[in-house]
Amino acid sequence: MELKIQIALLAGSLLILIALMAITKRITKKVTLVKELEPNRKKVVLNTFYFLYYIIFIAAVIIILGIDLQKLSIFFSSALAVIGIAFFAQWSLLSNLTASVIIFFYHPLKIGDKIRILDKELDSSGIVTDITGFYVLIEIESGQKVTVPNSTILQKGVEFLKN
Repeated sequence: MELKIQIALLAGSLLILIALMAITKRITKKVTLVKELEPNRKKVVLNTFYFLYYIIFIAAVIIILGIDLQKLSIFFSSALAVIGIAFFAQWSLLSNLTASVIIFFYHPLKIGDKIRILDKELDSSGIVTDITGFYVLIEIESGQKVTVPNSTILQKGVEFLKN
């Protein structure tokens, strides 16, 4: 393919990516206001869409530049094998990521909730200040911040306390 055409296609792909991101941001903002969703969930939804757009954009760039897909697939399969071994070595990391998805979609836990984790070894009660991909940050009564792995939140009982 001619260089000028490749540059034009790459520029067009980039403009489409930027437009899709802007449209998604507006739609997500409107839906968040109408459905009264918390801002943290809006951020996760936006990041998920952006990740999907980036993957599509990278695929388009690969096609436009004419990169050999066989060599690229060998590279990605090798990289995924290394990542798979790393996740297997750190099984708790993978379980926390999975737990974060479950907490996001199915658990009633929200930022600002006052909770107590029902566990013999870990007696934490306080206000949830952040929910990340790996842990829940709780501010206990003494003002200290405690991180609790997401898998612990799912495995142990959580009592919701009144403010």
